[in-house]
Parts: sequence; structure tokens; C-alpha cells
Amino acid sequence: MTRREVRDCAFKLIFEQLLRGDDIEELYDIANEVDEITVDDQVRALTDGVLEHSAELDEIIAKYSKSRAVSRISKLNHAILRVALYESIYDDNTPMNAAISEAIKLSQIYTYQEDTSFINGVLGAFSRDFSGAKETEQVSAENDSEQKQEATENA
Repeated sequence: MTRREVRDCAFKLIFEQLLRGDDIEELYDIANEVDEITVDDQVRALTDGVLEHSAELDEIIAKYSKSRAVSRISKLNHAILRVALYESIYDDNTPMNAAISEAIKLSQIYTYQEDTSFINGVLGAFSRDFSGAKETEQVSAENDSEQKQEATENA
């Protein structure tokens, strides 16, 4: 399976879980029975990761969704946002820009044009803050390293 296919299958499972509230293992079984959604190790890893961090991801969505409360976001949009944020934060193999781009592609397939704009806005705002925070951490770490080196040299 391609990474895009894995993402698509995980998105569908997360959407179903949001919609139905079923146990994810039950959804895996149903998906295997109807043979419409492939559930392999990669799909399980992505789906389980998103669900494991869903509370944290929802807090991020709430922070960056200026126009809608999380409870008012469609389940499709919610699932797309969760997958993109999870990949941006926790998947070292997926650059943030790629995760956002893939989320936009999913939204173009499954949602309305206004929803695509909303998803892009939320993820864009998150990306700007996240990138800024990473740069601040990097500068801070470099300053700490320089200070330690100077202290060692002066000792």
C-alpha cells in the first residue's frame, strides 16, 4: 500500500469511530469482513496513534479553529484534522507540509470546498505556530550549548 492509501484507510476508520463510537477493534473486524477498507499493520499503527492522542489533537483543533467549536466540526473534517495533526507531530517520516497537503487532498475528495478552506486555515495556523516554537527551541538549545562551552573554557 502507498502512504496515501494507508492514510485514506486510517481516515475512514477514524471517521467511522467518530460517527459510530464503536470500539476500534470492532471496526477493524467489520472492515475486514466487508473488504472495503484494508486494515494492515500500517493502517492500524496510524489509526491507533491518532486515537491514542485524540484528546491532545482535539485540544489543538479547538485552539486553532476560530470559527467553530470542536463539537460543531463535521465528523469528516474532524477525522481529516486529527490525521494531519497526528502525522505532523508524531510521524517523523511525514513532513508537516506533506501532512497538510495530504489533508487538503482528502478534504477535496470527501468534503465541500468551504470545508477544504477551513481545514487549510486550521492546519496553516497550527503550522506557523509549531514551526515558530521549533525555531525557538532550536535557538534556546544552541544558546545553552554555547553557554556550557564557554563555562567549560572559563573553568
